[in-house]
Amino acid sequence: MYSESLLTGQDLSLGEALATGGQTTVIGLVIVFSVLIILMLVLYLFKVIFYKDPNKQKKAAAEPAPAPAQEPAAASAPVEETDEEELIAVLTAAVAASLNTSTYNLRIKSYRRTDNKMPAWNRAGVTETINNRF
Repeated sequence: MYSESLLTGQDLSLGEALATGGQTTVIGLVIVFSVLIILMLVLYLFKVIFYKDPNKQKKAAAEPAPAPAQEPAAASAPVEETDEEELIAVLTAAVAASLNTSTYNLRIKSYRRTDNKMPAWNRAGVTETINNRF
């Protein structure tokens, strides 16, 4: 079926060698992309079979518990509305006190809240860094 020269690669003309190389390249590319498509399909099937949408679970859990009409709505914890100007004044005074200066010498551009979810060692490092700067 195949000649001995095609199997060994000896005594091939340039055209035959290029044709054999081209066939090998095309066959290799077809195999690689076929395997990639198969992997993509398997992963898609895993998503379809095993994925549970959390939104559907929340809706299903919320629907079976209707609130009785006689009871008023559950009172949530009241949110403390602080006067923002008062908060800014207190924070400005605290910054002025820590810098040993007057509030007239400060120009505060903005305030923003930060998360206080830092571990204790991280807060200690931040405090030490701030204290070493001033």
